[in-house]
Amino acid sequence: MIKNYLKVARRNLIKNKMHTFINVSGLSVGMAVAMLIGLWIWDELSYDHSFDNHDKIVRVMQSQTFNGKISSQIAMPIPLGTVLRSDYKSDFKYVVLSSWNYDHILAVGDKKINQQGSFMQAEAPDMLTLNMLKGTHAALKDQSSIMLSAKVAKALFGDVDPMDKTIKLDNKVLVKVTGVYEDIPHNTSFSEVNFILPWDLYPSSQPWVKRSATQWGNNSFQIFAQLNPKADLAKVSASILDLKKKNIAAQGDKVGASFNPLVFLHPMNKWRLYGEFKDGINTGGAVQWVWLFGIIGIFVLLLACINFMNLSTARSEKRAKEVGIRKAVGSVRGQLIAQFFSESLLVVAFAFVFCIVLVLVTLPWFNQVAGKTMHVLWANPVFWLMGVGFSMLTGAVAGSYPAFYLSSFEPVKVLKGTFKAGRYAALPRKILVVFQFFFSATLIIGTIIVFRQVQFTKNRPIGYERTGLVQLSMKTDDIHKNFTAVRTDLMQNGAILEMAESGSPLTDVYSNNSGYTWKDKAPDLQDDFAYIPVTPEFGKTAGWKLIEGRDFSRDILTDSSAMILNEASVKFMNLKHPVGEIVKSGDYKYNVIGVVKDMVMSSPYEPVKTTLFVRKTDGGDMVDIRLNPKLSTHDALTKVEATFKQYDPGSPFDYKFTDDEYARKFATEERVGKLAGFFTLLAIFISCMGLFGMASFMAEQRTKEIGVRKVLGASVFSLWQLMSKDFIALVCIALMFAIPVAYYFMGGWLQDYKYHAELSWWIFGVTALGAIGITMLTVSYQSIKAALSNPVRSLRSE
Repeated sequence: MIKNYLKVARRNLIKNKMHTFINVSGLSVGMAVAMLIGLWIWDELSYDHSFDNHDKIVRVMQSQTFNGKISSQIAMPIPLGTVLRSDYKSDFKYVVLSSWNYDHILAVGDKKINQQGSFMQAEAPDMLTLNMLKGTHAALKDQSSIMLSAKVAKALFGDVDPMDKTIKLDNKVLVKVTGVYEDIPHNTSFSEVNFILPWDLYPSSQPWVKRSATQWGNNSFQIFAQLNPKADLAKVSASILDLKKKNIAAQGDKVGASFNPLVFLHPMNKWRLYGEFKDGINTGGAVQWVWLFGIIGIFVLLLACINFMNLSTARSEKRAKEVGIRKAVGSVRGQLIAQFFSESLLVVAFAFVFCIVLVLVTLPWFNQVAGKTMHVLWANPVFWLMGVGFSMLTGAVAGSYPAFYLSSFEPVKVLKGTFKAGRYAALPRKILVVFQFFFSATLIIGTIIVFRQVQFTKNRPIGYERTGLVQLSMKTDDIHKNFTAVRTDLMQNGAILEMAESGSPLTDVYSNNSGYTWKDKAPDLQDDFAYIPVTPEFGKTAGWKLIEGRDFSRDILTDSSAMILNEASVKFMNLKHPVGEIVKSGDYKYNVIGVVKDMVMSSPYEPVKTTLFVRKTDGGDMVDIRLNPKLSTHDALTKVEATFKQYDPGSPFDYKFTDDEYARKFATEERVGKLAGFFTLLAIFISCMGLFGMASFMAEQRTKEIGVRKVLGASVFSLWQLMSKDFIALVCIALMFAIPVAYYFMGGWLQDYKYHAELSWWIFGVTALGAIGITMLTVSYQSIKAALSNPVRSLRSE
């Protein structure tokens, strides 16, 4: 019986080639979209799950209150980690202090590479359950040791065994390789930790870190921990809530205590998808994109199923006699349902094969856009169970309505020729077409708004000229010690216009300070400023815009205690005449010499942070260079590299364009926009395929009517209008629902950004015109073809 079902199904599919092509192509595209999104969601949901103890690992965080606004942060003080290790042993199995994951120079002989790595306490390999290729988890016990990832070990030593080999770190410290671990998977929070250094080496090589060991107000580090098996996360988090507040008050830091610092634990399983906090409350995060793309995947697949149902029911009259004859010769309704389901499943089987091909072809591009390293899980039985089950479900959904609808025909009416589909038989098809274009139009509007928000923020005035700017992170003091000579050489050879040092790059803020006082400061005002030490050349290098006062100068000795404010600081401090004001930090006095326009250094979606610029005296951190526009970028950088190598031969010349670093701030939104745009195009394609099929069927069904109208003098335009107006009406109805829904949800999405574009009427107008235009183009081919056909052929049998 099953063999007979499949044979009949195959014949019907071959007989109706256009119908089969539309269904197979539509379903394969819909299934490919669903599979790509499924792989993406799986990657997101399994983020950080490669660590064996991921359900017990936590990050220690704190929330602080600044002028009534609560902000949450992951930056923590060293003493907090020390207290958690010593006084909370019953709650924590491991407590691990960690530096930030920064670039460091690793040198072996003449080979020097820049790689990201962290200083971590010795329990880190156990906590992260690193897969050791060489050595053990105890590899960080020696202060002069280093653990390498497999790719860094390969880059430094090739095929030579790296164990016990010596590496020079940042041209200062010699460390010995005591372990090699397998590269940490891409979909983890530690994927860029390419090497690990022992924590004890950090304070011994960095005096400021040693001083921080007792400073409860110095939030410059990270703390990770693993709970004991029986420990309750909520209870442990509650028990350490006031830990920092009590100790910082006991240390006499009244300013720090006034910020009401509250410590809490954030579980690893929530780092990725629930990493956003508002007013101290975890409000979500990347999980919104999981829900968004999950919904898109379901609906795109549903669009393909709708095409199948629409075309199958539309052709019901052509199969009515077949159903009548089958029933007359003894077929029961269950057998007919099985027959139609077998056709549906056969179509889905073909679609699944093409779906796999489409996924393989598009996955590299999809990975690039999504920033992933996903692959089809060929060897995973779960993948095949889900794929086959998914196909069966799709076949069942797509074939359900046609199967039950066609099998319900009464044989007597069909065979007598009195069967009529009914006045409202086309209503379900029309509703489904409306739904298709409702979803497509909503996607179009959403995609336009996402791209417009990104472009709007990109066009935001940033307060400096980033074109032609290059920034370098300094790991040694060699350039600082020879700054004047390096700058002079580069300006003389024409490679640069200006060069400066700064404590933070132009695209980030590394340090924040508080506890400042000034004239008429309100007693209860809580201050928190971005603190940027710079050399006098910084303003000319960055191209900042001076509003009032003057810039720093090397010729004025008193500028060692000078300060420049940005507009946000002047407004926050309520200074009517800021130039000449005195700003105190403890016993130290700064003289305000100038005010500059706000510079967007942190998130471009947030208001500019209050910022203080002071004279920089120590080395390290960043070097900012403005290239000479009269030279090609390649030639200018070649000269800069040669000069840097002359004064700092031990460091690789690793530079970054400020333009590129600023563009990275839009990565998430641009990625969402590109993916949404891609899925929108596919949704439109599927909807158009359905329209094309429906128009083709209607043209075939109304052949004789068109022939009569042509004989009576109807023009091609009037016949095109007759065939197209029903579809255009359905699209207009879809737009009536799509526009308010998109307005509501996208308006809410924009409100999540403090700096955002406004919803403009033209977005909805363009979408409406585009949807109607696409509909007209899709339907017009079949309409015009029918209108141009010879009426003699359609009427000769009458």
